[in-house]
Amino acid sequence: MASVVRTLRHHRDEVSCCAFSSALLATCSADKTVRVYDTRDFSELPASPLAGHEYGVHCCRFSSCGGHLVTCSTDGSTVVWSPVTGERQARLQHPGRSPVRVCAITHDSSLLLSGACDGTVALWDFRTRKLRRCRPVSEASVVACCFSPCGQMFVTGCTHGSVKLWDEDISLLHAEKDAHDLGVTCCSFAPQFRIDDCSVEFRLASCGQDSQLKIWIVSQHGGAAYEMKLLHTLTGQSAPVLSCAFSSDGEMVVSGSVDKTVTLYDANQGTLLHTLNHHDRYVTAVALSPTMPWIATGSMDKTVNVWRVGGGYDGVVPETTQPVCQERKSPGYSRLLVADWSEEDVGAWLREEGLEELVSIFKANNIDGAVLTQLNKEMLVSELGLVSVGMRCRLLRKIDALKAEQDGSEAPDEFLCPITRELMKDPVIAADGYSYEREAIESWIRAKNRTSPMTNLPLQTTMVTPNRSLKMAILRWTAEPVDSSSR
Repeated sequence: MASVVRTLRHHRDEVSCCAFSSALLATCSADKTVRVYDTRDFSELPASPLAGHEYGVHCCRFSSCGGHLVTCSTDGSTVVWSPVTGERQARLQHPGRSPVRVCAITHDSSLLLSGACDGTVALWDFRTRKLRRCRPVSEASVVACCFSPCGQMFVTGCTHGSVKLWDEDISLLHAEKDAHDLGVTCCSFAPQFRIDDCSVEFRLASCGQDSQLKIWIVSQHGGAAYEMKLLHTLTGQSAPVLSCAFSSDGEMVVSGSVDKTVTLYDANQGTLLHTLNHHDRYVTAVALSPTMPWIATGSMDKTVNVWRVGGGYDGVVPETTQPVCQERKSPGYSRLLVADWSEEDVGAWLREEGLEELVSIFKANNIDGAVLTQLNKEMLVSELGLVSVGMRCRLLRKIDALKAEQDGSEAPDEFLCPITRELMKDPVIAADGYSYEREAIESWIRAKNRTSPMTNLPLQTTMVTPNRSLKMAILRWTAEPVDSSSR
């Protein structure tokens, strides 16, 4: 009933979110990039990856027409992009510069919402890009938010476990305290809702660290206060549930978990339909296409799997169905140094990256891995005769991403700063006991974040202490000769 039709392996760090429009799939990652794919064949668009955030990207959302893509990041900004051209249309800085964990946009593209680690949400007029208001909605980090399908309300979820319903003026309509005991991780409204003469009714899914997915009925009757009634508590996963989403018809709800599984439920009956296993690490993101039978799942294993659900679909189907998790046998994803690639390896990498038209040019000029890493704009024009500006930029972006991947992706995780996800040069220990790059944690504190980036608990002091032993370990690691058999 469900099978993987494509595994996307372009991100260099954990995938944090996935989103579909009618024609595109967007994914974002702790590697600071956003990638955009054409859902006809899941090829990456020429403008992808979109790069502009200074730190990891937590969330991505399309406008309903698909003409805009919104992303938010630890750098405190929410960015509006043209997903096709890659143009950055607006950069909206959250008041107080607090890291932004989640964003949402109304169905009519009139309002944009961003939720931050300081417990505030910012509401923007999407068309004018002007801030309407910013207010605290929680004492803890806001990690989940979504607009109702009518666009007149939104829900927030925080790390303390509460789910709250707000109107357009950020006035509280209802609070469900301790909706998830150990904290909320995600929430999603079903696209459909019911309106009678004197009442309105919505369905809301929420999930959390308590390993549960819950479906709620959110309703108002006869002008009375809004209510939230628990409809189903779904326990098909054995570890914290990190993400959830409804299908476009509201009949199915999907969730991803720390136990590495993806579960599909009948949203009406609350019954488990399928459990999908294909990721090697936590499943951090799920998304469903509004027009096609696709589910996208993202993971800490750096991959995005695209699943086809159900049978009998007569549209365009991507290349092949992969029944089991497979390693991609491409030099571009091997652990060999790029400098050791042969001309054939370079040709295989070009095909993997959708640059087939360059294979014959590179072969004719005997481009091997060592030469590939030295290519620049002038060489592409004068020596290879590559006159297309778009093709040059696309190739250079791919080469830069490839070099960055091999420079840092194999570093032990403890050598990477939890904020920037980059190899630390000056590691320091903060009051929470974790080590960070000095500049990153000091910038975090200067932005009036007095909570731990890792635990969200208050920092007892803002002083940091040099971690000399970790610095020496990193220096030893970087000084070692690269051996693909040992790393």
